[in-house]
Amino acid sequence: MTTALVTGASSGIGKATATRLMQEGFTVYVAARRVEAMDELRNLGAIPFEMDISRDEDIVEVVQQIGDRDGGVDVLINNAGFGTYGSVEETSLEDARYQFEVNLFGMARLTQLLLPAMRARGRGRIVNMSSMGGRIFTPLGAWYHASKHAVEGWSDCLRLELAPFGIAVVIVEPGTIATEFGDVLLGPMLERSGSGPYAGLAHSMARATRNSYDRPGGSSPPSLVAKTILKAVKARRPRTRYVVGKYARPLILLRKWGGDRLYDRLLMSQLG
Repeated sequence: MTTALVTGASSGIGKATATRLMQEGFTVYVAARRVEAMDELRNLGAIPFEMDISRDEDIVEVVQQIGDRDGGVDVLINNAGFGTYGSVEETSLEDARYQFEVNLFGMARLTQLLLPAMRARGRGRIVNMSSMGGRIFTPLGAWYHASKHAVEGWSDCLRLELAPFGIAVVIVEPGTIATEFGDVLLGPMLERSGSGPYAGLAHSMARATRNSYDRPGGSSPPSLVAKTILKAVKARRPRTRYVVGKYARPLILLRKWGGDRLYDRLLMSQLG
């Protein structure tokens, strides 16, 4: 496998992953809305595309250009995504739909268009970026968690469908990672829910998020996730799921073995 496409590559996990893949000798295509933020990757040898994952015409154009140059990709890293936070009552369905457009439907469309070339080659690897949020939940994150739970189920079905064609599907579930994720979610969350009936909860969530991201040792570096993705890409028989980063494994295990009531109680005790 020598050719890869990484979405959401302008910063954080996507940028770190593209860098690692290039260090391993891959031809790396990178895509993001902020094409100028990928200049560093371009200088390292990546081939950048401006692409809004919620715009079908952007996705089609990128796939066509990659097809013209290389006939497709061997590895797809579906990393583009963000988090919509705010109470269910105060979050518009327009915002909720956009959350799914970015985190699920854009990824699905890109995958659909790249699959024929992978099937023709009889090989491929698709790495879908979920989150510990695809296995657990937090207050005010209903639409974000719903989108990541959907990524999990979609990926599981896709794995079964593609196995006969030599294409492996992997889910990566990062915990708290030192990226722009926290900054992106806080402002809109407080705009939606910071002054209404859920204000107390919103400000508690904001404090907890800032403490987690700003506190030394409160988050893991994106390079740790990139290392895990590379492991999944290079493995002869990759695992179906990789859990990586701060808080991910203990919170997923607590949710799995402790049950809903214990998880609810412990989570909310941290927001008091």
